[in-house]
Amino acid sequence: MHKQLSDLINRNVTGANAVAFLAADKKNDSSITVEASHIFKVVNFLKNNSENSWNSLHCISGVDYMDHMEVCYMLTNYDPNNNKGVLILKAKLTDRVNPNIDSIVNLFLAANFQEREVYDMFGIKFNNHPDLRRILCPDDWEGWPLRKDYVAQKYYQGIEVYPDNKMNMEDREYIVRQEMIKKAQAAKAQ
Repeated sequence: MHKQLSDLINRNVTGANAVAFLAADKKNDSSITVEASHIFKVVNFLKNNSENSWNSLHCISGVDYMDHMEVCYMLTNYDPNNNKGVLILKAKLTDRVNPNIDSIVNLFLAANFQEREVYDMFGIKFNNHPDLRRILCPDDWEGWPLRKDYVAQKYYQGIEVYPDNKMNMEDREYIVRQEMIKKAQAAKAQ
């Protein structure tokens, strides 16, 4: 299914450069990667193509791979006569300083809060989103908590974020390692 669908996308959305990635078992975790700059056109095509309509958005998530970021979309077709299952659609973002991609809120209203969550956790901006602001962290929180290079601020509004007496040592060691990695990366960049 994924190979045929990626070919169909490429025939109908110029510049999408859709590529199918098949899982080893050919059933689970197979996906299609498309150009991030064409995500709105691709999702619009997938939703509104009468013979191949993906009519439900399950979720949008972000992934940080250190050298790039991805936005992943899970779409489903609920037509009982044409059960295709779940489609994982991915878009790769190479700009870690200002990662951005077009919003699909105009296609799926469910994307509204999901895009806000990805923005709040990864700092990925969704162009043309009607209300892009933090949804999980306070508006004045520093950084993007699910990025691999994230180091939490020591204090927030006078409250210690990770007080020693409330930390388990495994978490504490992880945080210390992350701070060391960030310092090493900063030193290497200079």
